[in-house]
Amino acid sequence: MSSDRVSRIGGYDDLRRLGRRRVPRGVFEFVEGGAGGEITVRDNRAAFERVRFEPRWLRDVSGREIATTVLGERLALPVGLAPAGHARLVHRDGELAAARAAGAAGTVFCVSIASSFSIEEIADVATGPLWLQLYLWKSENVVAGLVERARAAGYRALVLTVDTPAVGNRERDVRNGASLPPRVRVDTALDALRRPRWLYDFARGSTITFANLREVVGSSGGGGIGAYVDRELNDPSATWERLDWLRRLWDGPLAVKGILSPDDAREAVRRGADAVYVSNHGGRQLDGSLATLDALPRIVEAVGDRAEVLLDGGVRRGDDVVKAVALGARACFVGRPWFMGLAAAGQDGVARMLDVMARDVDRTLALVGVPRIADVDSGVLFEQSFGRERES
Repeated sequence: MSSDRVSRIGGYDDLRRLGRRRVPRGVFEFVEGGAGGEITVRDNRAAFERVRFEPRWLRDVSGREIATTVLGERLALPVGLAPAGHARLVHRDGELAAARAAGAAGTVFCVSIASSFSIEEIADVATGPLWLQLYLWKSENVVAGLVERARAAGYRALVLTVDTPAVGNRERDVRNGASLPPRVRVDTALDALRRPRWLYDFARGSTITFANLREVVGSSGGGGIGAYVDRELNDPSATWERLDWLRRLWDGPLAVKGILSPDDAREAVRRGADAVYVSNHGGRQLDGSLATLDALPRIVEAVGDRAEVLLDGGVRRGDDVVKAVALGARACFVGRPWFMGLAAAGQDGVARMLDVMARDVDRTLALVGVPRIADVDSGVLFEQSFGRERES
């Protein structure tokens, strides 16, 4: 895509429209879709759309500052790239493009353990901070090995995802016959042929798999990487005691992701989490679970000043970020927006998404009458729009 066309991308809707043109329908729906009837996917957006600003005028907002500090890392904007696996599905450069774009924007990229490039390959091209997202898999040796690799590659923080004792029922993926590596079936071949660039990269052999498990699967003898992940990714027997183990293993910043309950937030902090990451997996796990913005105020109250609070789920624009910060989040993370940017224009698309987000945050600060993101609080919101009844 030409630089002129990239510069005309005004926001998420443009990225989504362009991304949809460039990948097959099944791939687009893998990114777009959620679990079950996608109630939670819709609720994540609806929660932001319900909240209204109460702006204040004639305040000096000439010297605005959108930078923040998250887990000791100064970020140029309060938006990071959320962990999302298999980015090579939408563009051949996958997580490499995302890492470069995040570094150029001065923000953090949280790499999914299900990335299509390895921890080390991503670190080799990154110019900004990297975090690693992981799961408490059944094999402590596998998890410990990944933690050691992250440490050796210079990753700054770990993000433990806890909301996957089972995989959500993603009905779109079932209908589309989603698999790794992807297979072009007879009923999807025509659609793929309409996306020649994607099909060319796919046909050239762009491997789309769990890159971080190549060595593990090679020694497992268990029917390949898909079968291995099916066996090992989800451990329904995991308990909070496993977090104690991880905390002993890793002495750097640690966030616990997937928190929607104040009780879980308090437990995570009690066991050593430096940040509580409010998330419902983008609506891809338990359909009908609480929207993240609705859950946020109670989590903030439960945690107090003992840990930072992060949020993802439904964040599409800079004004969404300001709303979340007003309700107590330190920063927001975005998943589908960077995937859509990647699909639309590779690294340039991710970079454009972050630039638009930064400009939106800056503009929103000016329009609510607060010059610094660090000074934003619930006073910028119309109280009835975020509802005390939803906090009780």
